[in-house]
Amino acid sequence: MEFVGYARVSTQQQDLTQQIEKLEAYGCKKIFKGKHSGKEATNKEALEALLKYIREGDTVVVTKLDRLGRSLSQVLVCLDTLMKRGVNLVTIDQAIDTKKSDALSTAMVQLLGMFAELERNFIVTRTQEGKAATGNYGGRKPKLTKEQEQEIRDKLANGVSKVKLSKEYGVARATILNISRKGKL
Repeated sequence: MEFVGYARVSTQQQDLTQQIEKLEAYGCKKIFKGKHSGKEATNKEALEALLKYIREGDTVVVTKLDRLGRSLSQVLVCLDTLMKRGVNLVTIDQAIDTKKSDALSTAMVQLLGMFAELERNFIVTRTQEGKAATGNYGGRKPKLTKEQEQEIRDKLANGVSKVKLSKEYGVARATILNISRKGKL
């Protein structure tokens, strides 16, 4: 039996040091590390390497349950994989130990997974609300105002060429073409 650690942070700027220190203090000799969002393939590779490494009777140790995935389904799939292979899971900060197979421990694992997903949804919702409040959805600002686009449509209707309009407004001919197409919708 071996304690195998798994540490993950969501961005390159975040630090794994605190997680690694906790895992080493718990007794993990081998620690797999991921420094990427749960949505990225590189984190999946680190988790897959962990799953290939562990054997029946081992214990996977994480600081928190949400290190295993960013959604309840990801966490539960990982937990199911561990259970089927006879591997236990310990979360240091949340005092979960799947060696205890009673109903309360099972319910606690599922509840914590749901809370991890709920927290992630709150973050996404707050981010979207912030974007809506500021009007900053990312991307480049349009070069032309709605009024300028209407002027272009009017000039196109009067026979002015797209090339001439692109020079006049300082935009690509494709922009003028896109404006002309929008007017036909």
